[in-house]
Amino acid sequence: QLQLVESGGGLVQPGGSLRLSCAASGFTLDYVAIGWFRQAPGKEREGVSCRTSGGSTDYTDSVKGRFTISRDTAKNTFYLQMNSLRPEDTAVYSCAVDRGGCNLILLGALPDVGSWGQGTQVTVSS
Repeated sequence: QLQLVESGGGLVQPGGSLRLSCAASGFTLDYVAIGWFRQAPGKEREGVSCRTSGGSTDYTDSVKGRFTISRDTAKNTFYLQMNSLRPEDTAVYSCAVDRGGCNLILLGALPDVGSWGQGTQVTVSS
């Protein structure tokens, strides 16, 4: 019943943009932290961004100034706007929610009082 489904991934050229969407069902986004992971082949899962229920946001250093996390509570959906994409951004991106806040998501750890999606592939290549 608690479900997150990502969409919006694909192939984009370096310098391009993508917007990932995460549709939530079975719960409201009002009371949870929302965030995004990514994992590239051979690499550990990385916390990309997170927004607390109070509106505080954080990003991993490599995406600061390029990525923006946002929420549309009316649609029970949240987003990751990715601009100025680089080949090293290539990864499977997963959305996540955590009732306990942003700490685990930012560490790349799966929430134990939350949920996560199955991921969408983002490939940045010319």
